[in-house]
Amino acid sequence: MLKEIPFFQNVLFGNTYAAYLSAFFLFVLSTIVLVLLNKFVISRIRVYTQKTPAKLDDYLLSMAEKTILPLLYVGAFYLAVLHLSFPTSVDKTIKTIYVILIFLQLTRLAALAVSLLLKYTWLKKEQSAGRRAETPPTILWIIKTMIWSVGFILLLDNLGFNVSAVVAGLGIGGVAIALAAQTILGDLFNYFVIFFDKPFEEGDFIIIDDYLGEIEKIGIKTTRIRSLGGEQIVFGNSDLTSSRVRNYKRMQRRRILFSVGIVYQTTVEQMKRATQIIQQVIEGIEGTVFDRCHFKNFGDFSLNIETVYFILSNDYNRYMDVQQQINLSVMDAFAKEGIDFAYPTQTLFVNKEG
Repeated sequence: MLKEIPFFQNVLFGNTYAAYLSAFFLFVLSTIVLVLLNKFVISRIRVYTQKTPAKLDDYLLSMAEKTILPLLYVGAFYLAVLHLSFPTSVDKTIKTIYVILIFLQLTRLAALAVSLLLKYTWLKKEQSAGRRAETPPTILWIIKTMIWSVGFILLLDNLGFNVSAVVAGLGIGGVAIALAAQTILGDLFNYFVIFFDKPFEEGDFIIIDDYLGEIEKIGIKTTRIRSLGGEQIVFGNSDLTSSRVRNYKRMQRRRILFSVGIVYQTTVEQMKRATQIIQQVIEGIEGTVFDRCHFKNFGDFSLNIETVYFILSNDYNRYMDVQQQINLSVMDAFAKEGIDFAYPTQTLFVNKEG
């Protein structure tokens, strides 16, 4: 019908107005189909995925909306333009733009897919372990940077650029940088070790050799710890992974061993009663588990009683409160029973001759 109208037979850049109008209607029709697909199909799928307890389907749908749909719009535009004929230079420019858009979307799709997969698997692992479910942005930034770098090199290769020299130069430069920055790269590698192996995390209270404190931040190169004195201690990540770290945040319960010394004038019955008193005191405190209480040995100046019990908490203040309560209760009970605590004494015997 359009061919019968003289106006549409006019030619612009090698194509009639009718051809331009047909390409335009083809693009509009494709766009309408994609809009309807998004509104009626994807929206219903979104309602369904929100009702499921799993998060993977939500991640996949989000990835499709952010990358696949824009890719389909680009494809619809290229399909419409494909029916037109342009001069070689214009046609080459259009194809170059199309390749760039396709590579940008595919690289974005790959980066988003890897990041979503990492978030899903990592957060699921953290939640099953009962830890704080959070993926550090540094890891995602490094992974996305690597993916975009590879995508950029592939794009240059598809556009006709010689990337072999660039890749070779990057390889030689990478070796030189690696040799010059071994310590930095070692700390960076150990950052990944800390992230994936998870020996500790931010907020944990740890002891390393003679240093102790709470972890404030785990960085790419260093980890910062706030000591009990208030100052900040900075460790290289390599130092932490090569050291013996005692993590008190992961402690399920605390084992306590303490000794009590009483005087040698104590009778056997009083000694038996002393061990019973300590056991009764510990068993009467909530959140503790009594293990044992024994008359251990004869000391230099005291009869020593050794006691072991557990506190079902990793809180140090809770431990000190419980130990104080035990000490006060034992002192009060011993005083009522007439049992005296020993203290360092020395007896001197003088042999008087004549």
